[in-house]
Amino acid sequence: MRNVYHPRALAWGEMSAHVEGVLARLAQGREERLRHVEVQPERAAVHADWPSWVDDEVRASYPGITRPWQHQVEAAEIAHAGEHVVLSTGTASGKSLAYALPILTAIHAGASAPNGRGATALYIAPTKALAHDQLRTFTERELPWLRAATVDGDNSTDERRWAQNHANLVLTNPDLLHHSLLGGHERWAPFLKRLRYIVIDEAHIYRGVFGSHVSSVIRRLRRICAHLGCDPVIIAASATVADPAIALERLIGDPVREVTVDGSPRPQRTIALWQPLDISADDATAVHRTATTEAAHLLADLVADGRQTLAFVRSRRGAEGVALLTRDLLREIDPELVESVASYRGGYLPEERRALEQSLRDGRIRALATTNALELGIDISGLDAVVIAGWPGTRASLWQQFGRAGRGDAPALAIFIAREDPLDAFVVEHPSSILDAPVEASVFDPTNPVILGPHLCAAASEIPLTDDDAVRWFGPTSLALLDDLAQQGFLRRRATGWFWTRRERASDLADLRSTGGAPIRIIEEDSGRLLGTIDQASSHSTVHPGAVYTHQGTTSVVTALDLDEAVATVVIEPVDYTTQAHEISDIRVLDVHESRPWGAATINVGQVLVASQVTSFQRRRLITGESLGEQGLDLPVRELVTTGVWWTITDDQCAAASLEVTEIPGAVHAAEHASIALLPLFATCDRWDIGGVSTALHIDTGMTTVFVYDGYPGGAGFSQHGFDIARTWLTATRDLIRDCRCRDGCPSCIQSPKCGNGNNPLDKLAAVRVLTELLRNATD
Repeated sequence: MRNVYHPRALAWGEMSAHVEGVLARLAQGREERLRHVEVQPERAAVHADWPSWVDDEVRASYPGITRPWQHQVEAAEIAHAGEHVVLSTGTASGKSLAYALPILTAIHAGASAPNGRGATALYIAPTKALAHDQLRTFTERELPWLRAATVDGDNSTDERRWAQNHANLVLTNPDLLHHSLLGGHERWAPFLKRLRYIVIDEAHIYRGVFGSHVSSVIRRLRRICAHLGCDPVIIAASATVADPAIALERLIGDPVREVTVDGSPRPQRTIALWQPLDISADDATAVHRTATTEAAHLLADLVADGRQTLAFVRSRRGAEGVALLTRDLLREIDPELVESVASYRGGYLPEERRALEQSLRDGRIRALATTNALELGIDISGLDAVVIAGWPGTRASLWQQFGRAGRGDAPALAIFIAREDPLDAFVVEHPSSILDAPVEASVFDPTNPVILGPHLCAAASEIPLTDDDAVRWFGPTSLALLDDLAQQGFLRRRATGWFWTRRERASDLADLRSTGGAPIRIIEEDSGRLLGTIDQASSHSTVHPGAVYTHQGTTSVVTALDLDEAVATVVIEPVDYTTQAHEISDIRVLDVHESRPWGAATINVGQVLVASQVTSFQRRRLITGESLGEQGLDLPVRELVTTGVWWTITDDQCAAASLEVTEIPGAVHAAEHASIALLPLFATCDRWDIGGVSTALHIDTGMTTVFVYDGYPGGAGFSQHGFDIARTWLTATRDLIRDCRCRDGCPSCIQSPKCGNGNNPLDKLAAVRVLTELLRNATD
């Protein structure tokens, strides 16, 4: 049971006095921005007895737990019995205890072996920061026989050698496995041949291209273990997602049992949907303040009110900007609080990240503006509120971020701020689309040949790959791919299997994070100081010449981007604007995989070739978003062979929709923008993971056509999922445009921040008509 209130008639008495006062003060004078409030009641815990097999010393190392929660015990029992298991429950539900119990018990039982490690365990986290946080948690147990170590790119040679020879618990990430541990498995053999358990933490993160890559890494790891004579049990921990067992089976290649009933207590949680948008009743003119600016104002108010708060922001630059503006606002409210505000994001140096995490834990930091780098299970407790500036990508991520507030039994406040974005506007207008809808299923394709091919090369370089091995670990489609790799000169077939033929490392063929090459180093021009890094795929739009780059509150302007040397140089320069790159694209159909008629229209999915180029960037005022002009860029064209979904509509259907010939380009352009914006509501992708092209007459279809494509080589499964649920997706697209309160189109319905044509032409009313006609004969 939950309580839902219209913001203009809030029944404050249903909330805790704590949250009531905070939200009332935040909304004072800006009540129209508070669009929806929902109070979710607290939930009582469901306990279970400690498993009888848990070692007494292990149990004693958790003195604060009299009886575990039921889901912890259920998952631990399954793993201890030797079955793979995924535990999919909410944030702060104690998933770490579920895998710690079998791991620690097995390690202690093996401590009597001559070398002190008769059993070992491997913990895999998607980020280095999370692995270090879990190391701290295990170390706090103060178990003398536990020899735990993180192994990542920050280790010295001596530290890594100690872990190989002595550690019984290694905490690492997929990148280290791929680039180092698997290729050097002979050095790790003493650890791997005793491997009893593999933990895959935050398993819901492994989706899209990253999920496909990690699936191959896990299968390569399990293949090496089988070669060494062991078969470790996999324990996965995940946020609440749809069909977690199916997702993990796809990830690891074997059946999995799931535990999904959450027995942990949950404090009362108040969720507020907030839209920084005022509409003039007489002329429907929209007056906007950006979501990041609104987040900074709310963050400053919450800090001044004594509330420790996280603000989740979509981009690195946005996180820096929110922290900077919050500090400026606090100088006027309470100057003593200025130094308690910081930012946290990827690209910081390791020592910077860990210092920030500790300062947040001990309370010195009262407000932290962060990217999704802090979405994961890093142990940050006692937070009073969370502010989310813009849709975080998936419902699973949204609930992960909501769950950061109110850990323990303290009431929680979570505020979602809608950006000037169609998906955000849809969520605010249709709260049930997130508050009542199930979370998404993880979408990724482990058989994508563009991704699987390099991993087959890596597997063959680790241990010669037989046909039986290939089918067992990588599926039957891998056999034809092995032949292709041999024809290309990567592999050679001999009597004992497939062999890697080259001197370079095979693992370098695969880029797990799909960054498109070595990361770009960002260097301060005057001092030569390394400020951070960014992936190559993002560099064209983020660190192009003239781009604004922010690091720890200090703004710089990019002076040069050298893609060959992977270096961007910047000069420190305080500016009052941000920059936004514009990209243009062209698309050709290479192959149609599936096609479905919708009357005279068709919906299709297949292989496409996309040519794209960042051509210019725009400067906008930091506070108001006012445009300060556009400047051209000279960056190379990039080509991408990927998967796309597209729909066509005939001239007769355009006429039936009362579209003049001159209206068609604006109609389909608007429909393209809105459909791209809404696909992430149905597939586990981000708006920036996909792209689109629309045209009144496409050369390959001969008709009016709208394309949406995956932004990764070979595809990531997003377009295929869009094809599978096309009627639901495009119906929501039509409804979003139709229901938007603007008159002619705005950033909350049909305008796109990444449009290479400057959002021109766009026709809101014509888009509604063309989508209505398209959907007239739609089928599933």
